Amino acid sequence: MENIEVKDQQEQKLSIIRGLIEANELEALSAILRKMQAVEVADILDELNEEQLLAVLPVFEAEDLGYIASNMDMDLLVRLFELVDRKFYAMIATNMSSDVRADLYQELGKDKQLELLPYLDKKTREDVIHLSSYPPETAGSIMVTDFATILAGMTVTQALEKIRKDAPSKKMIYYVYVVDEQMKMKGFVTLKDLIMAEPSTLVKDILHEDFVYADVYEDRESVAIKIEKYDMVAIPVLNSLKQLAGIVRHDEAIDVIRAEHTEDLEKFMGIVPDPEELNYAETTPVQHFRKRVVWLASLSVLGLLTGMVIHSFEETISTLVVLALYMPMVADTGGNTGSQAATVVIRAMALGQLKVRQWAHIIFKEFRVSILLSLVIGAITFGKVLFLSWNVELPGELTLAYIGLGISFALSLQVISATLIGASLPLIVKRFGGDPAVAASPAITTVVDVTGLLIYFGVATLLFF
Repeated sequence: MENIEVKDQQEQKLSIIRGLIEANELEALSAILRKMQAVEVADILDELNEEQLLAVLPVFEAEDLGYIASNMDMDLLVRLFELVDRKFYAMIATNMSSDVRADLYQELGKDKQLELLPYLDKKTREDVIHLSSYPPETAGSIMVTDFATILAGMTVTQALEKIRKDAPSKKMIYYVYVVDEQMKMKGFVTLKDLIMAEPSTLVKDILHEDFVYADVYEDRESVAIKIEKYDMVAIPVLNSLKQLAGIVRHDEAIDVIRAEHTEDLEKFMGIVPDPEELNYAETTPVQHFRKRVVWLASLSVLGLLTGMVIHSFEETISTLVVLALYMPMVADTGGNTGSQAATVVIRAMALGQLKVRQWAHIIFKEFRVSILLSLVIGAITFGKVLFLSWNVELPGELTLAYIGLGISFALSLQVISATLIGASLPLIVKRFGGDPAVAASPAITTVVDVTGLLIYFGVATLLFF
């Protein structure tokens, strides 16, 4: 309900802004937009047509426009390049967040990059080229250069003056990094430390020398986990010489974690991950098809094994038809049980709670869990057989209770095997350097279907024939 109300409010604001643009009421327009958060303004700009967008942009100061652009959709920023002159675009880029600016620079392509670079000041030009040089999955690709540095030998008064000179953005001023003349990091102080200390106090006397940092080539997911683990506002990023190269903010870490979770979820459901996080509404049916068809087609081929198993037990099924009634339950129970075990193990590994070397401990724990689950599922299955099949004609001297015990025993074994398979496959894939999420739901479902039917008909053959 809240989402609907927020959407309605957004529509109302958008309608008012469009009306003011048409009436050329720029002062009133400016007053409204300045009261809004940058992310809200970015969302509204994304809804305007080109003519309306060009009418709105001059309303903002350069710095404000940079903040807003940092929250705008990347496609809109690229399109904007063709709508405004290069000098104005360079002004926007200069005031953008350095990490977003680097991403934008890469999105523009070579020709547009060459058109933009001459209009950027030297510092911004060097910064964007430097940040764009790091591989996309590393800390260097998501770090920003918006931070303040001071020297250990400075007094608090000198440090505060240096911070004013560096002029970092408001949200990045909490941590102040202490470096030497070669930019090698010695530690950090917080803004609170500086405010509470006497003006004549030396920075080295309030310095925090123990600090967590990331390497520029460290995997970005690892960096995000560090920020989450140590509850940091930002983490310093150092190069091979231990020089401060940039920082990764907590909001960027959230984006990384969300992107990684999306990728894992897609892999878990047999969807081919896309290098870019696509908006569902903006993704074409053909793109959705390409992302989903590979796994489904592959597993459909592997599903022939299931048909072969059933075919090999045709005589058993024709002799005791009641067995066919509970085949879907075998498949459902195995798939659900295996996926549960895989989910638990994959999540624990993703959070760093489990290592592959602990495989024996993991399998033994899941085995104990599966025993308890099998007792519950077995009891439910026995009751289900008695309730649903009370009027089924049985061959020979077989009783419904005996058949119910046999089917429930087979299902119990299926629960145990599916749990062990679900827990083992991610560990095996990880052991050989793969992504555990790949060996998740679709693959596990296919494997446990085959093993489950083998167990089911194997037990039936032994007990009833």
